[in-house]
Amino acid sequence: MLKKTSFYQFHIKNNGKIVPFAGYQMPVQFKGVIDEIKKVRKTVGVFDVSHMGEIIVKGERRKKFVDYITTNSVLSLQPNQVQYSTMLYENGGIVDDLLVYNLKNEIMLVVNASNTEKDFEWIMKNRWKDVVVENISDNISQLAIQGPVAERVVGKLTDYPLSDMPFYYSAETKVCGIDMVISRTGYTGEDGFELYFYNENAEKVWNEVFKAGEEFGIEPIGLAARDTLRLEMRYMLYGNDIDQNTTPVEAGIGWCVKMDKGDFIGKEALIKQKTEGLKRKLVSFEMIDKGIPRHNYKIFVEGKEVGTVTSGNYSPSVEKYIGLGYVETPFTKIGQEIDIDIRGMKKALIVKPPFYKNGTHK
Repeated sequence: MLKKTSFYQFHIKNNGKIVPFAGYQMPVQFKGVIDEIKKVRKTVGVFDVSHMGEIIVKGERRKKFVDYITTNSVLSLQPNQVQYSTMLYENGGIVDDLLVYNLKNEIMLVVNASNTEKDFEWIMKNRWKDVVVENISDNISQLAIQGPVAERVVGKLTDYPLSDMPFYYSAETKVCGIDMVISRTGYTGEDGFELYFYNENAEKVWNEVFKAGEEFGIEPIGLAARDTLRLEMRYMLYGNDIDQNTTPVEAGIGWCVKMDKGDFIGKEALIKQKTEGLKRKLVSFEMIDKGIPRHNYKIFVEGKEVGTVTSGNYSPSVEKYIGLGYVETPFTKIGQEIDIDIRGMKKALIVKPPFYKNGTHK
């Protein structure tokens, strides 16, 4: 049985095209994918991301525990700071990529929708006795307000000084007169805020956000536009670019692995991989020939199969066909020409990410 978010009736009212996604009925698009991408890049759009999972960790040793089950340095976090990280299996494969919120009395882990149950089970399996872990996902609604004028929209709804909030920081404050967690984060590469609040407040928050954004032509944005926006920034999509068979080092997100901190799950496997040398890396490429590089398409160099596409699409922001894929290490240099089998060989070029470089976040 597919779940519905608290905003389902608004998606229907706005002519959202509903599809099954991560156990939910979610809007894949409203007006049209390209228009929605341009709306977020130029002004502001609103994403219903209530399908994402929220797991709360409490207890005096919560920071040390989360430091142990994730790869980034939780102990270095400032109050209210947010951190991108990964959780690993012992073999270095990725359980999930996630956000770690260092809130006043607890840590909130924001995990991928399709992984929420699996992540919660993994955390409970490794839980320390003096730490309390709770999955509150079903009680929480989440909106992402993204785009260059996002601060002007959200600023109408709160007394909190948003201009003082740096990128990847949060606050436990009132928005629309409702207690919530708000953070300067997002999955688009633009400035923006993510709002976490209880389901019973969903209708009020939605209506007030859209009223505040009316002068900027604010619109709801679907999952398809979200996927291309994140691809343009080379942000990872779990299940495509990373999974249990990939490590953060191969994926090029080794910056969120702090090898010099204390012990963490998967550390030994990563040390071994680094010592032996990487056999493959995730590369960014632009198509020279026209064609959409789809997930699982094969990558070749001079007729030899050297890799696989993980994500690809047309990017309206740079007006090119772009993609990501794992390629054998000798063929991963910037400027390397590759061929992708898109119903016949099509040429592409490995480039330096991100594809889109005009993001305005602080």
